[in-house]
Amino acid sequence: MSTHLSLIMDRGADGSSWGGGGGGDPSAASATPSRYESQKRRDWNTFGQFLRNQRPAVALPECNSNHVLDFLRYLDQFGKTKVHLQGCIFYGQPEPPAPCTCPLRQAWGSLDALIGRLRAAYEENGGSPDTNPFASGAIRIYLREVKECQAKARGIPYKKKKKPTKNDDDSNSSSSSSMPFS
Repeated sequence: MSTHLSLIMDRGADGSSWGGGGGGDPSAASATPSRYESQKRRDWNTFGQFLRNQRPAVALPECNSNHVLDFLRYLDQFGKTKVHLQGCIFYGQPEPPAPCTCPLRQAWGSLDALIGRLRAAYEENGGSPDTNPFASGAIRIYLREVKECQAKARGIPYKKKKKPTKNDDDSNSSSSSSMPFS
């Protein structure tokens, strides 16, 4: 493990300021971190442990989106969300009437929040926004695919929000009388 990685991954292990803008203020070190900051720190340490457990171990500067994707897939084994497979008789049913053998996975919302925290932690710990593996397009695509897959498996239609067009505004002009300032 490189010295750079150990400095980044161990920062704040003694309760000192954890990227929360403490700026070396002694009173900031004794303040209880917010729930978000605590979770972000816990997530960052978990990801660091995951990298160290790879064979060979991966130093943070060498980490890329493939390592992040491996981490997200690894976390699925601890998930609590039933995601029905396409062959399951309950596929597409939001509330199946009986149990099945489909796998438990991490919920999309949990993964999305996790990536947000790790993205922030990466930059707070000296990583460049330009090289942030948590902000890569591959991660966004993976999260979108998980979201769509889980929505289909539960029978919840996923519809992309459309931006209103000029024609939409014209067609609704007769019903705009309920608008107070039209």
